[in-house]
Amino acid sequence: MMRCPPFAYVAPKSVDEVAAILAGEGPRARVLAGGTDLVPNMKRRHQNPTLLVSLRRVAELRERANGAGATLGAAVTLAEIAADDRLAPWRALRCAASSVATEHIRNVGTLGGNLCLDTRCNYYNQNYEWRKAIDFCMKEAGDTCWVAPGSPRCWAVSSTDTAPALIALDARVELVSASGARDIPLAELYADDGIHYLTRRPDELLARVILPDRSGWVSTYWKCRRRGSIDFPVLSVAAAARIDGGVVRDARIVFGAVSSRPIASEAAAVLVGQPLSDEAIDACAAAAAKVAKPLDNTDYTISWRKKVARAYVAGALRELRELSA
Repeated sequence: MMRCPPFAYVAPKSVDEVAAILAGEGPRARVLAGGTDLVPNMKRRHQNPTLLVSLRRVAELRERANGAGATLGAAVTLAEIAADDRLAPWRALRCAASSVATEHIRNVGTLGGNLCLDTRCNYYNQNYEWRKAIDFCMKEAGDTCWVAPGSPRCWAVSSTDTAPALIALDARVELVSASGARDIPLAELYADDGIHYLTRRPDELLARVILPDRSGWVSTYWKCRRRGSIDFPVLSVAAAARIDGGVVRDARIVFGAVSSRPIASEAAAVLVGQPLSDEAIDACAAAAAKVAKPLDNTDYTISWRKKVARAYVAGALRELRELSA
């Protein structure tokens, strides 16, 4: 049986208290919400914090507010998001949240936790003994990326489901520290590096997600995985479009699980000013899929995943056409 290493535990009651603790402890502390990613990683010795800062008593992080836009606390669970009809204008987010793992995990897994999900790799996500036997990889204690041994960087994959959907919806996040709060586009939270994949500082807490008004928009999220539940994505596509009079006025396409961060494709711009015809969809899908350059670090073969990227973009866009009809 794998057990967590020793750690101290605190359960503050406010965001300010959490920020003060993180300011004092720095990288030694980790925030604990649902724990569905952090705790298994601690058991496998991927992460070894000496202090866990629980969010279970911070009521403001579970708040939800709706108006023309919406605000979601980082500790709102994925199950709550999937079931919240008030989030209908942001359908892609609900699709993404409902696709994470299993119902049991969605009941405890949180939005903030999924957005900050550790990057994954076939060589990294193994137990300690397995990794030690082949020599540790660059992401933890080693010098070599076993996916691309000659590479100077780590290629572990971003596997968050909610981030591509929220980026397609132009969401923002609020990061809080003892020195204040900053509001940034969600896309700026991520860096293209398997090790340093977040731009959030160790003393910052991801407190809230801010959704803009998306009246007149339709959106969806498609996820490729071997099983119908449990599995992380090996490819995901979030698509959103504002369609008026049968013509696309604005559009977004964002890939997940093909790089160390979610990737937005500029190919969505070719749809603007024309109907979502089969010809337009196929041309956009072909162009969009060019940014998907999967490596041999998740399930399925590289060539198959590359082909699926084009098919999933086309499928998602055809669904948008149906939703707008």
